Amino acid sequence: MVRHGHAGSRGAWDGPDDRRPLSTKGHRQAAAIADMLAAAGVGRLVSSPFRRCVQTLEPLGTRLDLPVEHDPRLAEGAGGDDALDLAGELRDGYEAAAVCSHGDVIPEMLRILNATTARFKDPFVWPKGSTWVITWNGERWSKARYLPPPDVRGR
Repeated sequence: MVRHGHAGSRGAWDGPDDRRPLSTKGHRQAAAIADMLAAAGVGRLVSSPFRRCVQTLEPLGTRLDLPVEHDPRLAEGAGGDDALDLAGELRDGYEAAAVCSHGDVIPEMLRILNATTARFKDPFVWPKGSTWVITWNGERWSKARYLPPPDVRGR
């Protein structure tokens, strides 16, 4: 579960928020996320339909020759339960899937996992460009591991 890369301020964007693109920093984060996840066995890419989320997964899609699918269950304002339903669908048939969502959906999903089935050792944070690796053990979501945003200074 990837939180979209840096996209600048809502207030500075003159247009519908779902069309707000990644900033230069966000594009660098997206490229670094592709580097990080390229060898993870990802077989499917699913994103919020918001432009900044799609753009976050596009470099990985190019690298793996996979399309970035859009799913409204990952859109800003969707619930954590919806994101977990999608995760349940994705776990069947793929070694790994990469999904991209927002700063409201991800913490809600993590709170549900933390209260039910998954063990957390890492800090409960989700800055832009960060990733949470959620592990299915064959019966339940069992672990959640945090990967901080890539350091893109000088990239």
